[in-house]
Amino acid sequence: MKTYTYTEKKDTRSGFGAGLAELGRTNPNVVALCADLVGSLKMNQFIDENPERFFQIGIAEANMMGIAAGLTVGGKIPFTGTFANFSTGRVYDQIRQSIAYSGKNVKICASHAGLTLGEDGATHQILEDIGLMKMLPGMVVINPCDYNQTKAATLAIAEHNGPVYLRFGRPSVPIFTPEGQKFEIGKVIKMTEGSDVTIVATGHLVWEALEASKALFEEGISAEVINIHTIKPLDEEAILASIAKTGCIVTAEEHNYLGGLGESVSRVLALNSPVPQEFVATNDTFGESGTPAQLMDKYGLNSDAIIKKAKAVIARK
Repeated sequence: MKTYTYTEKKDTRSGFGAGLAELGRTNPNVVALCADLVGSLKMNQFIDENPERFFQIGIAEANMMGIAAGLTVGGKIPFTGTFANFSTGRVYDQIRQSIAYSGKNVKICASHAGLTLGEDGATHQILEDIGLMKMLPGMVVINPCDYNQTKAATLAIAEHNGPVYLRFGRPSVPIFTPEGQKFEIGKVIKMTEGSDVTIVATGHLVWEALEASKALFEEGISAEVINIHTIKPLDEEAILASIAKTGCIVTAEEHNYLGGLGESVSRVLALNSPVPQEFVATNDTFGESGTPAQLMDKYGLNSDAIIKKAKAVIARK
């Protein structure tokens, strides 16, 4: 089987920062807005090189979304930056009314998503943002897995005409995708071939799925791992092609199982080819304060959980 290794760990938010800086040099219409979290969003290089194209809004996230919507009328491509909790829950009305409803070309860029925000605790650890965003008509939802893929996604969404939610994180995680790999919105990346079980994962759980596939292979179980970086629009064709071989599926995400990737996959299965499915996700709960590793372990968002679910879903075939 194909295996993946890494030589470096880096936070995905830095991939966003690198992509934004590159856009600053190549696309004069790109502008950036931030809600008093420049350092956390790694926007400094863009600002240093393009001070006239940056707007510090302060702790006024709703205002930031309204300003971003307005900037698109003049042909600008605004990238908003703040924590995922403040990028979605705090400003949902403004996103729905001013951005999604009118199809404004705003890129909502959200760091510190999920449990891996860590010690800041449950009030900041949003686990329902994917659900909030994917239900908005016309909204593209992207959740890349490492530094390289986040940079590539940042570049790609500037070329997409319409609203996008780009989700990334705070902790340092393995870099295992190729530098410069083409990012296609709505097209999965098959990481490994397999015949016994399909594992579709998004964000930080992609690496955990690859680690799980190695352990399963040693036990004689062939797992097909698919990196679903775009949750909406979902690559239904790729999912159906995989389960046609394997006959069962595990979905893995750093998000509530209600409203996330897993439920999107369930809809595809129900309408086309019902097969057994198991979920690796948080179970209708808020998080708590702790290190990212402690929280991912406690809430069952790791390779061990994926292995357990893979065996369970195979037994249901």
